[in-house]
This record gives sequence, structure tokens and C-alpha cells, in this order.
Amino acid sequence: MSKFVSKINTNTDVYAENYKYHSALAETLRRRIAEAIDGGRDKVMKRQRERKKLLPRERIDLLVDPCTPFLEFSTLAAYDQYGGGVHSAGVVTGIGVVHDTQVVIVANDSTIKGGAYYPETVKKHVRAQEIAENLMLPCLYLVDCGGAYLPEWDRVFPDRDHFGNIFFRQCNMSSRGLPQLAAVFGVSTAGAAYIPALSDEVVMVRDNATIHLGGPSIVKVAINEEATAQELGGAEMHTTISGVSDYIAETEQEAIARLRSITAGLNRSPTNYQRVQAPTAPLYSIDEIGGIISKDPAHPYDVREIMARLVDSSDLKEFKPQWGLSIVCATAYLYGYPVGIIGNNGPLYSDASVKAAHFIELCEQRNIPLLFLHNVPGFMVGKDAERGGIAKHSAKLVYAMSCAKVPRLSVVIGGSYGAGNYGMCGRGFHPDFLFAWPNSLVATMSADIACNVVTELARSSVNRKATPESLAILEKETREIYERASGAYYATSRLWDDGLIEPGQTRDIIGLCLAIVATKPPVEGRSYVYRM
Repeated sequence: MSKFVSKINTNTDVYAENYKYHSALAETLRRRIAEAIDGGRDKVMKRQRERKKLLPRERIDLLVDPCTPFLEFSTLAAYDQYGGGVHSAGVVTGIGVVHDTQVVIVANDSTIKGGAYYPETVKKHVRAQEIAENLMLPCLYLVDCGGAYLPEWDRVFPDRDHFGNIFFRQCNMSSRGLPQLAAVFGVSTAGAAYIPALSDEVVMVRDNATIHLGGPSIVKVAINEEATAQELGGAEMHTTISGVSDYIAETEQEAIARLRSITAGLNRSPTNYQRVQAPTAPLYSIDEIGGIISKDPAHPYDVREIMARLVDSSDLKEFKPQWGLSIVCATAYLYGYPVGIIGNNGPLYSDASVKAAHFIELCEQRNIPLLFLHNVPGFMVGKDAERGGIAKHSAKLVYAMSCAKVPRLSVVIGGSYGAGNYGMCGRGFHPDFLFAWPNSLVATMSADIACNVVTELARSSVNRKATPESLAILEKETREIYERASGAYYATSRLWDDGLIEPGQTRDIIGLCLAIVATKPPVEGRSYVYRM
């Protein structure tokens, strides 16, 4: 392997301008994450304390092993939706370590609309379960939830991937031997009652926790029966009479200790299926990434400069370095774990597509996880490209990437447009993890190209008479739509990724992800290399 020699001059005005721009983006991201965690809810948080209840992230801190990382997903889910009041979509999800066991944690936040489930809440909960199922991890549910948010019932309740899908996944994971454990800290009512009811073991906190399919108001209306919440579904009743709960705890701390004890007895012994080596730091500071990437997304840079600031010792073993130059494929180590990295240096031509497909099959054969770094305008278009078989060759890349059984990680580090998003393992292709930088853009095409396309279609339409005024209005509307909907915060709010991260956090987060996926057994199947 050869150590990459950087060509970046950190003393130029251009570098300084880029660095300042991306530092401001990172600062904005930090501020918005801080607001999502605890901003503007002082009154309801005070009431939480008065009830001797912890906040969801405080519960997680007590649950996970001391001095171990917690990889939180989609902190900015539902950002800038519903009037800005549904922070983190009302649920905290992520992967942590409990008694040396990696687990997925789903913690409701009752300070957000009583922990009610909005469409993004359901999507975030299901995504956490999807990760658990794919990586064969136990699920721990910290329940404090008022059920579906009724005004949004049609986007929460009836469809295949709505609220019921949560319970479907619980049942099937349990049947596959993936433990489902729950601790109930507050209300668990209506559909949310099935989260603990379908768990393998349940702990409830006395006086605060309740589980009932219908609360006191519903019972009164439905059967004209008077009952308190504790009579209907309190911790003591469910632990001593109904048997819905297995254990009763006097405090939240005791409930969390019980959950840790249960996890310790799961009899799971994770195995590392990767050949690891001692980690070493990159030769170049990861903080320099902010000066490498231009604040103008159209300005090119060498993606090797990014790779060299992520991988151990900046060692990159590049595959086909003299061919298919618009894509870079290299094997390396990152925090001691092997990884195959694919990054863009322009649009995907036929040769680049075939090169990447070949590289994916090599990694597949050798059980090397893949990391895709998206900065792609798409596959190449035009007469020469079509005559050269771009449709056929781009399909080879999509096919190889789709069928790869090794873990696949994606980071959107720039633009990710059109079918290029597909070839680089976008959300629709089920990467194990997908993160994005705050400068990232995801859309069918750039705003400039979209404006040209729609105005040209308007000019050529036989059903409408285009005027300079109408074309100007159409162009303005199209640009506004694309610029708003292609931005990083729009995407992460709708869970098109697993969270926005700062460029300087990328090495640590991807290293943690590689450690997590290393415990997943290799999938049996095809392992030959087809030189397309």
C-alpha cells in the first residue's frame, strides 16, 4: 500500500475561504442539534423532573456501559416540520453497548407531544429496527409513549410501513432469536401498548408507568366504566395481576439497572469476522477537509484528498488507478478495520461504472465492507455516452452494488444526483448506514439543470403557450423547489439519511460503524468475480 501524498496548500486564500464556509456550516449543525435535544421545552422538562422522570438521553446514558459511545440516528428528524415543535421526531434511537453487548435502543421522548408518533416517528423507529434486524442485534425499548398522533392517523396507522410495521418487526425479530426488551417509564397506551406487550421481558416503574389499550377517557366513552390510569394498567396491577409486566421497579434508575441485568443474561458472545490490525492516525488532519471542499458545489476536487484524511496512515491501495478516472476505488484500513472505498471524481462514465462494479465484486469475494463517498452529478449523458453503452454499463454498477452481501456504508459528502445516487448506494438500496454532511445535496438533478429542463419542455409543449413572463415564473418556481428540497436539512428531516454529521466526525463515526458491522457473520452465496 502506498501513502497518499496530498497536494493541498493550506496557506492559500481559497483554502481559508472554503474552511471558513464549512466551519460555519458545522457550527449551524451543532446549534440545531442542541436545539433538537433540549431547546424551548423548559416548562415540560421541569414537569418531568417533578414526576421523578428522566429525559430519554439521560436514560440511555444510564443504560449503556460507562465510557462507551452511543451512535445516535437522525437527531434532526422532523426538523422544520409541524411548526418546529417535533424535535428529533419525538424519539431517540441508536446503537449502544450494554454489558459488552451491542444493542439498538429506541427511547420515546414524552416531552415532545407526549411521545406521540408522527409519520417521521414511525419511520425513525422502523429504521432502528431495520438496522437491528440486518445486523442481528437485540432491541431495547425505553417506553414513554401516548400512541399515534391522531390528526396524522392516515399517515401513521393503516399502511404497510406505518405503526403496525413496528409490531410486525418485533414479532419476527424475536422469532429469529433477537431479544426484544422493554422498560416502561410512563404512558404506553393504545397501539403503543404493544411495544412492551410484544417484548420478551418487561419492566415497569411504579406509579408512573401504565400500559392500556384504552385510557380512562376511552373506557368511559366506550363502556361507561370509571377507572384511573393506574387501575387500568399500572405497574403493580400488570406485575401482580395481569402478568403483562415481569418486573416492577420503584425508580427509573432501578428499572434501567434491571434492563441492564436482563441484557447481561442474554448469553450473546459477539464475534469479529474481520481481520483487524492496530489503528493508526491519518498523515493529514481531518479538519483540513473543510478547506478542501469548495463552497461552490460545482468546483471539483480530488476525492483522494478526502480518503487520505479518513484512513489509517493515509494508506490507499488504489484499484485500476489509470482507468475509469472519474471514480476512485481503493482498499484501506480505518481504525484498524479493512474497508473498500468508492468515491467520485466527476460523472460516472462507462469505464468508471465497470471499474466500480469489478471492485465491488473483489470486496464481496474477500468480505471487505464497502464505503461510498457520494459527490456525483450522475451517469454521463449524450450521444457518445449512449453509443458507448452507458445504460448497460451503469446497470452493471447498480447490479453489483445492489447484490453485494458485504456491509455497505454511505456518506453524502457533496451532490448526489439522479441515477448517480443509485449507483453510489443511496437510500433506496438499503445501505447498512447512510450519513450526510451539512453541505450535501440530494435530488434528481441540480437546480440549474432542472430549470433548463422544465423551461425547455414548456417551450416545446403543444398545449401551452410559453411567454417570456411565464417561463421566468416557471424557472423561479422550479429553482425555489429544488433549492429547498435538495438541501441537507430537508433530507435529514425526512430520514433520507441516518443523520447529518460534521466532516471532522466522519472518521470516528465510520470507524464505529465498521466495528459494529464486523460482528455480522458473512452471508453465504456467490463470491466469484465477473470481469464485466
